[in-house]
Amino acid sequence: MSNLPTIHEKRLVASSRIFRIEELDLTFSNGVTRTYERLASRGIGGVLIVPLLADYDTVLMIREYSAGTERYELAFPKGAVEMGEDLLIAANRELMEEVGHGARQLELLKRITLSPGYMGHKTNIVLATELYPATAEGDEPEPLEVVPCKLSELDELIARDELSEGRSILALFMVRDWVRARQLRS
Repeated sequence: MSNLPTIHEKRLVASSRIFRIEELDLTFSNGVTRTYERLASRGIGGVLIVPLLADYDTVLMIREYSAGTERYELAFPKGAVEMGEDLLIAANRELMEEVGHGARQLELLKRITLSPGYMGHKTNIVLATELYPATAEGDEPEPLEVVPCKLSELDELIARDELSEGRSILALFMVRDWVRARQLRS
């Protein structure tokens, strides 16, 4: 499966402040043609930041209103990478805006997609360590609650109803494994 389909045309179907919907007319290597719709990405996507405290067991999550579920959700801080902005600089900015900390060390753990069959958006999961107090003006409509959570209590944390955001759940497991690998090297 190394031959990518030929894209004959891309059409903008709809656009909003946040989303762009495109249609793609494709021909596959076997001659089959299809029209796909997708949510098109703007820029390099977003960042999701995992602030890890010096004890290597505590992460800082936030509780914020989520319009998609119409309730408050527990998740990691996240936001858009501005056009031309380095993604680690964007991660530190979002961390300061949403958690009230900056990080001296930032590490890209993985770039992920959620539904690549119809979404072009990519999320960059960034680990933030060596935290220090710092704030920046954000665009949140209300103050966010910062919630310390223990990696050593991951099963209980994952079971909480208010934690349903898949990217944050994945990031929790990735950071738990990062900490374990670090401990093995020590």
